[in-house]
Amino acid sequence: MTLPTVLTSYIRPIFLVSLVRTCLFSSLASSQPSIPAMPSQERGVARFSAAHQQREGGGFVVRRPIGGEIRECDPFLMLDHMGPTVYGPGEAVGAPDHPHRGFETVTYIVDGAMQHKDSAGNSGTLSSGWVQWMTAGSGVVHSEMPSDEVLEKGGRQEGFQLWVNLPKKDKMIPPRYQDTPPEKIPVVTTEDGKVKVKVIAGESLGTDAYIETRTRILYLDITVQPGATFVQPVPPTYDGFAYVWRGAGSLGPSDASKKAKMGNVAVFGAGDSFRVTADDEELHVLIIAGEPIREPIARHGPFVMNTHAEIQQAFQDYQSGKLGSIEGSDERYARTEAAKEKQRSTGKWQKDQGDL
Repeated sequence: MTLPTVLTSYIRPIFLVSLVRTCLFSSLASSQPSIPAMPSQERGVARFSAAHQQREGGGFVVRRPIGGEIRECDPFLMLDHMGPTVYGPGEAVGAPDHPHRGFETVTYIVDGAMQHKDSAGNSGTLSSGWVQWMTAGSGVVHSEMPSDEVLEKGGRQEGFQLWVNLPKKDKMIPPRYQDTPPEKIPVVTTEDGKVKVKVIAGESLGTDAYIETRTRILYLDITVQPGATFVQPVPPTYDGFAYVWRGAGSLGPSDASKKAKMGNVAVFGAGDSFRVTADDEELHVLIIAGEPIREPIARHGPFVMNTHAEIQQAFQDYQSGKLGSIEGSDERYARTEAAKEKQRSTGKWQKDQGDL
């Protein structure tokens, strides 16, 4: 049994990091341990970048602020911003059957709808505002496809997928899903009404998230009204970043901030809080941070382990069928190819390709 063709976009060269201590950049061979911050010190911007665009899965376009030029930010392996895009009838594509082992995927749907299935028998539909926190653990085969309605009628699609590493002790735990509807995700507003925070993980404005995490993580979707400022506490031991996904503003302390627009990412320096300020339009920004795991990483495509031998074992287990399979895989691959052909016939594929 060989890996399906669609998985070629997931398969990248293995790299091994002896000990991950802080955010790693592709231009750096190594990094130094994080230095504990003094109390009440706003974090500066240690690295600033524009997310590159590429195709993933069955051919959808993503911006990748983490996992590209900024290679990773312990414990985060990748962040993909999917869309925003508008599909016509029959054009929507997703990610047909593919395996995962050794980490977690966090899918946050802003607009549209996605159907998921896995080899353990889990299935469901995620629509606007939903968050799925999937702990792949010992491994599953997973499928993420546009909903039947989106495929038939088309529509706007936008969302995010974050990859969170698991510590060695948790890499082979049983898979687990937390499919969370928007009404269970806390949304809090500052007293002046100028800032709204969706608390996906961690805590903000005195409000804790509903979703449970295996490592200490902060995942906030923050909306800042024009001209307003918000300072979010971030524990000094955390590594993290801010990603602007709509609007424009400034990231970092007022005396050393970076002007940012959609697609820009700022990696945090030392400190215990981070400042975001909107320009003359509404600013939407993700703040994502967590306690570094600081363990060796070996990764190849959809598998993230601690050693090369464990990666090889993951491929053997997948190819031998130990991770299972999902009924209807041939149909999902066929639907994906048909949607790609539809995009080519309408010119959407060529237009998107020109933007990459």
